[in-house]
Amino acid sequence: MLAKDIREMSEADINSRIAELERERFNLRLASGTRTLDDPLRLRVIRRAVARLKTVLREKIIGIAEANEPTRVKARRVTGRRGLKAATATNRAKRSKRA
Repeated sequence: MLAKDIREMSEADINSRIAELERERFNLRLASGTRTLDDPLRLRVIRRAVARLKTVLREKIIGIAEANEPTRVKARRVTGRRGLKAATATNRAKRSKRA
């Protein structure tokens, strides 16, 4: 289930889907204690689907809209023993000539 599809659902539908998946997860966990499961990866799929549903539900509750464009990451600040001086292009060129 994609987040795009979940966003189109109502809060009541999301809550009912979470409850349904939690019941299925509980039954699978009980079954895994007594026998081997046919599809053991189903537990992982269910866990991730529940997390995705809860995330979208939380977004709806607090009113976050889907971000259309990614946020720009600021450039890292160079720190260390030599500080900003070591990061300049001229110093890099000088160091490469020495080696």
